[in-house]
Amino acid sequence: MQDDVSAALDQQDYQKAAQRLKVWKAQSPNDPWLGIYIGRYQEATGKDKAAETTYRSVLKATRNPKVMTQARNGIERIVATREANRQGAIAQAKAAPGSDALSMLLLDPVPSAQRQVAAQGLASVMGIDPYTARMQLPSKGFRIYRVGGIGELKYYGESLQRAQTPAYWTRLDQLTSVEVFQVRYFRAVAPRAVVVCANDSKQLGTITFDWSEVNQRASGLLPIFESVVDLGPWQKLQRKQKTQDYAYVLDLHLYNRSTILRLCDRTYEFQQGDPLDKSLAEAGSASLSQTTTRHRWDRLTQYLETQIDGPLQADFTAFGEGAIEYVDLLPLNFSAHLDLGRVKPTNWDPAFQLYSSLCFRRGQENAMPRPKHSVS
Repeated sequence: MQDDVSAALDQQDYQKAAQRLKVWKAQSPNDPWLGIYIGRYQEATGKDKAAETTYRSVLKATRNPKVMTQARNGIERIVATREANRQGAIAQAKAAPGSDALSMLLLDPVPSAQRQVAAQGLASVMGIDPYTARMQLPSKGFRIYRVGGIGELKYYGESLQRAQTPAYWTRLDQLTSVEVFQVRYFRAVAPRAVVVCANDSKQLGTITFDWSEVNQRASGLLPIFESVVDLGPWQKLQRKQKTQDYAYVLDLHLYNRSTILRLCDRTYEFQQGDPLDKSLAEAGSASLSQTTTRHRWDRLTQYLETQIDGPLQADFTAFGEGAIEYVDLLPLNFSAHLDLGRVKPTNWDPAFQLYSSLCFRRGQENAMPRPKHSVS
C-alpha cells in the first residue's frame, strides 16, 4: 500500500493517491505510516497547514522512531517552504515602486475573547512564539508595531488581517499632509465658531467654521517635566527630571478641510475675551464665577462637548507609552505642532501629534462614502 501511494504521488496522480489512501485507511486505520502518507498527499496538493497538523498528530500518536523522523522531516519541510515563500513575498513587496516610503504598522485592540486567535495569527505572520505575540497585542487603543517601508508593512498588514489579527498601516506623508493650527482663543462660538490661531511660523489668522464640520475630537495629557533635587544612592543629592504636572490638549478634526485645530490649556489665551462668558451669563450659569484657568478650561471643553456630535478619542496615554520609542525613527523635520515652552524637548509632544493624526486619518477613511456596486 505504501508503494502504491508513493508511486502515485511521484507521478502526481493525486486522484489515484487519494483513492489508495481511502482503501488503506479502511483496511489499517491504526497503521502509523498512514498518517505520514496522508501528510505527504496534503503537502503535494498545497494543503500545507493541514499537512503540518497531520504530522504533529502522528508525533503524538506513535513512538516508532522511523515514523517520528518522517513526521519531523515533514514539519521541517513545511516550515522551510513557508519561510521561503514569506521572504519571497517580502522581497517582491520591497521591490515595488514607492515601496520604501516611510510608514507605520499598527495593531488594533483585541477583545479578550478573540486574543487567542489574534495572538496565533501574529505569531504565525511575524515568526514569534504565541506567548510573546499575546503580550504584544493591545487590549485598549491601537499601538505602533513597526516603522518601515510601505511595501513590507503592507504585506505584513494584509497577512495579519487574513490571520484574524486586526492591523492597520499608513504612510507617514499621509499623516503629515494634514494642516495643524494652534488655537489661541475663540473669538466667537455662535452662530458659527471663529478661532484665532497660529501656524508653525507663529503667523496669526482666523478660521471660521460650522460646528457640524467637526467630525471628532482627540485628547491627551502631556507630562510637564521639571528639574528637582532628590536623594540618590548612598543618600547623595542628585538632580532628576520628574513629572510635576500635565498639559491638557484637545484637537478638533475637520475632515473636509484636512485640518486639525489644536487647543491646549497652557497656551489658550482666556484673557483675550472669552465668548462663553456672555452665553453663560445669559443662561444664568453659576460657573461664570469660576475664573481660574482650570475652571475656564473645563468649562470650554464641556461646551465643546455639547456642540460636537463626533466621537472623542482619548486613549493617548496607552498609545504614547509605546510610541515615544518610535519618534526617533521619524524624519528630523517631523513637527509636534505645539509650543509648550519646554526647556528640553521630549518625545511625548510628537507622540501626541502621531496619535491625533492617526485618529484623523482613520476617521476620515471610515467617513468616506463606500463605492456602490450594481446588482445585475
